Amino acid sequence: MTTRFGVRVGRVYEDRTLDGEVRVLVDRVWPRGLARDAADLDWWCKDVAPSNALRKWYGHDPSRFDEFARRYRVELDEPGRATAFAHLRGLAAQQTLTLLTATRRPEISQASVLAELLEGENSTG
Repeated sequence: MTTRFGVRVGRVYEDRTLDGEVRVLVDRVWPRGLARDAADLDWWCKDVAPSNALRKWYGHDPSRFDEFARRYRVELDEPGRATAFAHLRGLAAQQTLTLLTATRRPEISQASVLAELLEGENSTG
């Protein structure tokens, strides 16, 4: 029997909703207005975040999301990001993983790209 854990996406400003979930911030920059000691997260994985150049080019413009996602997937093959992504993969295999971002629209963020990739791996493995 295989136990399936989910990968969720949320805003870092939201409260924890599941017991046993691991909450990981995947932004490169610390969220504005959030004190580090008030953040309800288990890990800040800034190494998996998109490069500054890609993040600035994208600017959370919905019309650029598909191209952002394509470019970001390429960046995830770079050594530092690949190592961080592998760690996220390991977490997702053991428990429910909630990927957090500060953006107002998490559905068009790097967190949603990561969740899609991790969920795709879970469904084939």
